[in-house]
Amino acid sequence: MTSAQPLLELIRGSIVESTHYGSIVVVDSNGKLLHSYGDPNMVAFLRSSAKPFQALPFIEYGGAEYFGYTQKEIAISCASHETAQMHLDTVQGMQKKIGIQENNLQCGGHLPGDVPKLREVIINNIQPTPNFNNCSGKHTSMLAFAKMSGHPLENYLDFEHPIQKEIRKTFSEMCGIEMDKVQLGIDGCSAPNFAIPLANAALGMARFCDPRSLDETRATACKKITTAMTTHPEMVSSFGEFDCELMQLGQGKIVTKRGAEGFQIIGLMPGVYSENGIGIAFKVTDGDAAHMDDNLHSSTRVRPAISLEILRQLNVLTEAQIQSLAKFGPTKILKNYAGLITGNSQPAFKLV
Repeated sequence: MTSAQPLLELIRGSIVESTHYGSIVVVDSNGKLLHSYGDPNMVAFLRSSAKPFQALPFIEYGGAEYFGYTQKEIAISCASHETAQMHLDTVQGMQKKIGIQENNLQCGGHLPGDVPKLREVIINNIQPTPNFNNCSGKHTSMLAFAKMSGHPLENYLDFEHPIQKEIRKTFSEMCGIEMDKVQLGIDGCSAPNFAIPLANAALGMARFCDPRSLDETRATACKKITTAMTTHPEMVSSFGEFDCELMQLGQGKIVTKRGAEGFQIIGLMPGVYSENGIGIAFKVTDGDAAHMDDNLHSSTRVRPAISLEILRQLNVLTEAQIQSLAKFGPTKILKNYAGLITGNSQPAFKLV
């Protein structure tokens, strides 16, 4: 197998000062490997990129209709939201419909990514509660799935809880991998998470976008989720965040979901690149940590730039569309705190 390869370089003067490494894979909904870079079979945890898959069986079993979910509520079930007030309000509304309390969530709380809400929390010394967690939509729908199915709520995150077993089964089927080959870990929000080869993760997303080979019930559920995510991308992350802006630009044809530690998954609807749906998955091996600027805005250096460069190389986005997202990359001018240009960051890969 090929090892991880350079993805993004940071240049100062004429010297490559830093290099981020990783692997990329592009497959279609039939499982055909179209392009790769590095190791297409690299095993990595999807982290929050798994959220659409984790929501799928709940939607497939009629959970949205059972609790009267809106598209926004389906979207936030797949989200790493920024804890803007709109996200808190949406999650609270879901919990009221379901008949559960915030303290049923076992994800813990953390500081908001949304700047106005973060300032409010700091100024008023607010202690973040579970709904502040960027995974609170996912946890709320997991609890809804358990309640709808008549299963206990207090241990809904256990690996062997019936809803977690159903989620794992659905995930393995979508990604074309046996359940016992799915490696398990505990996510930052305490929910089970999955590690599989990049090629299988990409296949799962390709099938999400092009579910024609799936049975009618699952295909309908896939379409409900991708439609909700692309119609309300502000619920999946937030206005101004990369996943949101890329899906807004894609106008229903591009689905994307970031994951922690440098994972990203992107889906292209049939007709965007080929007659089949396309799945793209990549992993930045150093984890691509977020950085906060003086205005309290957080951003990641690698994943947005690499996502745009992949789409550029696939000729999915026009030059004008790429320029509209230039604040994310692919190539960026780097400045110091005094505003002086110190260098640039640029992609270092070519898909094969």
